[in-house]
Amino acid sequence: MLKIGHRGAKGYEPENTLASFKKAIDLGCDGIELDVHLSLDGEIIVIHDNTIDRTTTGIGLVNQLTLLELKKYDIPTLSEVIEITNHNLLINIELKSYETVEKVIDLIENQISKKGYSYDNFLVSSFDWQALQQLRFLNEKIQIGVLTEDNLETAFAFAKFIEATTVNPYFKLLNEENVAKIHEKGIKIFVWTVNEIEDIQKMKNLKVDGIISDFPDRI
Repeated sequence: MLKIGHRGAKGYEPENTLASFKKAIDLGCDGIELDVHLSLDGEIIVIHDNTIDRTTTGIGLVNQLTLLELKKYDIPTLSEVIEITNHNLLINIELKSYETVEKVIDLIENQISKKGYSYDNFLVSSFDWQALQQLRFLNEKIQIGVLTEDNLETAFAFAKFIEATTVNPYFKLLNEENVAKIHEKGIKIFVWTVNEIEDIQKMKNLKVDGIISDFPDRI
């Protein structure tokens, strides 16, 4: 079972910052989860919201700010985050907008051909299933994770359709029966966001394949 740091180690450092990802690595994570948007000039920016208002001292839409403007704040690019990981770490990239699809594919392919990474190092997930379908249409090899907050059965059906590697549900949707059904088809289950010791134990008992947590050291 993989121990995956949510937005790095969000429980200990500001989310989606290099400090947060370094903390996750220090805590012995098998993987990190992060979110991406595009800047005005088409750079892949690691940030959860579509604005910088909540997580920085600035204001504005990410896609209306250039990389140079965004670098005034503590916001990394996806390339910078990948650089601090080792080749054994899984990087779960959550697409926050459809526009990120082609850029993320290009970056992953570049990391594989030039930097010694493999497809096993990357998992691309999204709540935007249309974005995932487009990604699969453009690249047959990239691992896909189908995110869902409320409809596990539909997510499972879609995961089979696009040959996804994982289903990434809200952890409270799971029980022994649906876990067995998903595993039967060879699809893995990465749950989010599991922070309480009791809930983490429940997920371990269900034998999920990965737990995404703000406090990965609790796993």
